[in-house]
Amino acid sequence: MIGLGVDLETTNCSRAGCREMAGWRLDWRNPRIHSADRVKTWLACDEHVDYLRDFLTTRDFPLTVGPFNTTSETGSA
Repeated sequence: MIGLGVDLETTNCSRAGCREMAGWRLDWRNPRIHSADRVKTWLACDEHVDYLRDFLTTRDFPLTVGPFNTTSETGSA
């Protein structure tokens, strides 16, 4: 997982036990404990993006899902 303004530690899927490369980025927050500027990021492979999206939306967490581009996201050229 990464946070706003924090470098990526991994580009693997955030689903427990998954080691696949991420293709999706899920930016979310828990409004009960986080202010609007506190956003967390999970990464997801194609197989787990729907699972992670459903996990967060069933809890009514604000969420945006978009493609994860490892080149531009990590700052690599």
